[in-house]
Amino acid sequence: MDKLNINQWAAEDRPREKLMRLGPAALSDAELLAILVGSGSTKEDAVTLMKRILADCRNNLNTLGKLTISQLMQYNGVGEAKAITILAACEIGKRRQMGAPEERPDLGTATRIYNHMHPVMQDLDVEEFWALLMNQNYRLIKKIRISHGGITEVAVDIRIIMREAVLANATILAVCHNHPSGSLHPSQQDNQLTANLQRACSVMRIHFLDHIIVTDGHYYSYHESGRL
Repeated sequence: MDKLNINQWAAEDRPREKLMRLGPAALSDAELLAILVGSGSTKEDAVTLMKRILADCRNNLNTLGKLTISQLMQYNGVGEAKAITILAACEIGKRRQMGAPEERPDLGTATRIYNHMHPVMQDLDVEEFWALLMNQNYRLIKKIRISHGGITEVAVDIRIIMREAVLANATILAVCHNHPSGSLHPSQQDNQLTANLQRACSVMRIHFLDHIIVTDGHYYSYHESGRL
């Protein structure tokens, strides 16, 4: 029977499609390496090739990373480019293990949110609206500029904020915008937007922590003012 190449496999078995569907943790070492090298040889597909190489390394990625380019090129289907790719992947894995996890800032208070966002917003001459997406420990997952507008107001689509929060698996949301005029008083539009966001978060079971108005040197917090 003729050997099937990866493109002829069932879609759910192909490494790239499997990663997209289930995430990288669901793939074997051989499947992950097969994605990197892209192809095998006329005699075997990339996954089978990588299984064979790993078997010779006692299925140990650390041992694989100690091979030389010339040693890898002894395998049929592995040229210089593939050998370099394999060793580069092993080196990246080693460096990741050595690196310290990125420290996510704690934004659990209005002051911390202001201190984090003030450098971003202090020199703006138009309004910007930002969403701060956090995990259950008030650690920032990501911050997103939702809109960039005029001197007195910006248009904010609540659906975009909710979508981004869900995609980031955020459980806590805070938002902030600046007042280029320097006024700390929330406008009627600010109040209405805050109320709408609070309702949307309630439906999505996301904790709406605060809405901060940022000026150069001061801030207004809906939470600290007892309005959230």
